[in-house]
Amino acid sequence: MLITHTAALVTGGASGLGAATAEALAAAGSAVYAVDLPSALDDAALVDGVTYVAADVTDGAQVQWAVDQAVAGGVPLRTVVSCAGIAPSMRILGRSGPHDLDVFARVVQVNLCGTFNVMTLGAAAMAATAPDESGQRGVVVNTASIAAYDGQVGQAAYAASKGGVVSLTLAAARDLASQGIRVCTIAPGVIDTPMLSSVSEGFRQALADGVPFPPRLGTPAEYARLVTMIIEHDYLNGETIRMDGALRMAPR
Repeated sequence: MLITHTAALVTGGASGLGAATAEALAAAGSAVYAVDLPSALDDAALVDGVTYVAADVTDGAQVQWAVDQAVAGGVPLRTVVSCAGIAPSMRILGRSGPHDLDVFARVVQVNLCGTFNVMTLGAAAMAATAPDESGQRGVVVNTASIAAYDGQVGQAAYAASKGGVVSLTLAAARDLASQGIRVCTIAPGVIDTPMLSSVSEGFRQALADGVPFPPRLGTPAEYARLVTMIIEHDYLNGETIRMDGALRMAPR
């Protein structure tokens, strides 16, 4: 599917994976709408060709408003990329007691329900467009994590939420096939994003050394490049792609 002369909606677009994806799609000729929380957008490095929209992915009305902005731009909405997510750490039984249910529910709400919300409303807008010459109307790219397969100590909520995104992928692809909409998921490994900005250089290096090859952290630009490849590769559908340098996470 072509990227040029189309619109794209990217959540988590103020930083990290989302910002890199928004920039890459804009450079490829897409009219990009980067969605994030107002507080995140206040600190965003603005990119030419990207329109920034404040919305909470867990709020149906706010996401619908963001989708409407993309649809109103004059070119068909063809791409939806979900990068918004949170990753608090908490053990099921920790020193302070059992895992807080509200924390668990919040992680699932943002990472899984938010992804579903954005995909569903974005797909509804795509389905209303005329298909291209191949019968395609759009592509949804969701973001999981290798924690979906290799959840570490303290990642019960995060792993469960990302495991849900992986399990959603094939069912969503099958649901949306009749509309000409493909669905794929990327499961990144250890990526150099703002989530790692607070850790020490020594810890970052230890993470990098654990990657079989190349022995380094991944970059948001590499994630963005994979997104563009999925969009342009018409036979990729219903698949979760690990982007992790062959890393398999240890228990801790």
